[in-house]
Amino acid sequence: MKIKLLTAIVASGVVLAGCKTMESADVGGLLDSGSTAMKAMTLTDDDVVTLSNDSCAAMDAQNKVADAKSKYTVRLNKVIASMPQAVNGKKAVYKVYMTQDVNAWAMANGCIRVYSGLMDLMNDDELRGVIGHEIGHVALGHSKKRMQTAYAASAARSIAANSGNSALASLSRSQAGDLGEKFINAQFSQSQESAADDYSFDLLTEKKMSRQGLVTSFQKLAKLSGGSGGSSILELSPPSEQRAKRMQDRIDGK
Repeated sequence: MKIKLLTAIVASGVVLAGCKTMESADVGGLLDSGSTAMKAMTLTDDDVVTLSNDSCAAMDAQNKVADAKSKYTVRLNKVIASMPQAVNGKKAVYKVYMTQDVNAWAMANGCIRVYSGLMDLMNDDELRGVIGHEIGHVALGHSKKRMQTAYAASAARSIAANSGNSALASLSRSQAGDLGEKFINAQFSQSQESAADDYSFDLLTEKKMSRQGLVTSFQKLAKLSGGSGGSSILELSPPSEQRAKRMQDRIDGK
């Protein structure tokens, strides 16, 4: 899989470069960037945390973060009172982005962000279900793989630019912000989404909190996306309606 990914990334760089550019291409630069793409798949846990720290800080700088007195922050603090305060040994830091977008995400460094548009759409139980799902992606290692994918995509763009400079220590704020955007927009696999659903269900069960919010949150997302599951929150696959039914079946003991 690593070889296939590297081949695809290098190929995309060649296509983007175009014939004229390739006539005078810096082959060494392309090879260096190819090495960066391979490095993406061998990022350590510490590497991913470092990248997450930089990306999260850049995303916070690019978005309007609700202050401590905001009704959204007050409500979120209430919602997460019984939710995990650490994930994989990293302190969970919850913040709200003031935007109408319907979204939420979590990174391996404990950075958890909830958008005000999502909070306007969901009740408290539904928010806990969604947040538990995002925490599940981190706890189950999906977020590490997502960061690897985002890092590889950044390497692909550097191939097109023929720069080949993607060292962890050299990320500028704009590069970190771009990496953060790629992380947020990268899709999880169907099996990862289902596993994160189950993680949230089991977490809510352990905490003796309502699981029904998982069902109704997916139902709301299904309506929002016309039933196709294509919401900005998760790019849901399988579709929201199917996931709502699966969670209801678990509640019903089926």
